[in-house]
Amino acid sequence: MSPYAVKLAIRHLFAHPGQTALLMAGVALGVSVFIFMSALIGGLANLLTLRTVGSIPHIVLERPDRDPAILQVGGSAQVVLQKDLSRREQIAIWQPAIPIIENTGGVIAVSPQIRGSAFVERGQAIAPVGVIGVMPGKLSAIADIDGAIVDGSSSLPADGILIGSRLARDLGLRVGQVVRLSSDRGRARSFRIGGIFTLGIASADRQAVYMNFTAARALFDLPTGISRIEIKVRPATAAPRIAERLRQSTGLKATAWTEDNSQLFEGLDAQARTGTIIKAFSLVTIVIGIASAMLLSIVRRQSEIGIMRAMGASKGLVVSIFVLEGTLIGLVGAVVGALAAWLALLPLPPVTEVRNGGLPIDRAQGDFLMAVLLTTLAAMLASILPARNAARIDPVEAIGQ
Repeated sequence: MSPYAVKLAIRHLFAHPGQTALLMAGVALGVSVFIFMSALIGGLANLLTLRTVGSIPHIVLERPDRDPAILQVGGSAQVVLQKDLSRREQIAIWQPAIPIIENTGGVIAVSPQIRGSAFVERGQAIAPVGVIGVMPGKLSAIADIDGAIVDGSSSLPADGILIGSRLARDLGLRVGQVVRLSSDRGRARSFRIGGIFTLGIASADRQAVYMNFTAARALFDLPTGISRIEIKVRPATAAPRIAERLRQSTGLKATAWTEDNSQLFEGLDAQARTGTIIKAFSLVTIVIGIASAMLLSIVRRQSEIGIMRAMGASKGLVVSIFVLEGTLIGLVGAVVGALAAWLALLPLPPVTEVRNGGLPIDRAQGDFLMAVLLTTLAAMLASILPARNAARIDPVEAIGQ
């Protein structure tokens, strides 16, 4: 594109400052809407994911299922070796798998656990619970138990446990009281309640009990192995792909959260598609606005275009001038709109700090650069047809009008 075309395009834009400013304002408004919708839809998806799967493992690794062995005997009879139900399923050799998991792309937290069923007893009150034995430093690797403590502390000594607020309310328990836990392996032990937590998940607040990893080993008679390995990944929607990689690299059964929450996953996916459609309509609006304005500009400037053509200006030069005008309108309007949207979103709190009733807007999901690039490209494409129409104007007819 020649410097002469650039000079003429800029002079044309400044020749009608009111019209140019109005066009750029329309583009800026469209870009602001594009960015706002991107931030809102992305923030809503993050909030839903945080509230629904933020406190659960995204991937669970367990011992692979094994079919009963068939023993071949003579004749037509078959003998099936039944699985020993008295033995707990466990990952016997799990230590070598931990570095493999931690070095897998997308994995942000790993928590080997010992799990089992038990009964908590306090006087005449008895309630079934699910016991989770966690390693030191891994208490909040999956669910933010440290941040969910409402009474007591999150420390886990060998004789301490953490219980949910609903369980504490149902049994009338308080921090410092001693309760007795009886496991499904026939072992029982007394523990002191060190803290009470509220995750906002009914099943966890009513039935989950956290304890020291070593204490859980003794309670469930697991001298070496573990029950499962829980994993968190980022983004959570990548869990199925990462689970397949972990299954191949570790040989363990890998279950992604999407398998048990398929409807939620489909809802989040549908929301993302809806956001894409809304943003596409915003771009279409910008394209139509610029194309219409350029066509009107050509009608108003027919005599100017005729004089240029009569003085020897080529069709390519005319096309370049009007394409450049549309591109500049889109670029400047997009930059102004992106800056205005950024300033408007700046005071809003992060999604993790949004309270009930607040707008879950994530500024990082605003797609600022994409909005500027797509709008500029759309403006350039929108001006091509009007520019070609301008280049086809007959000089004699245009000057005579």
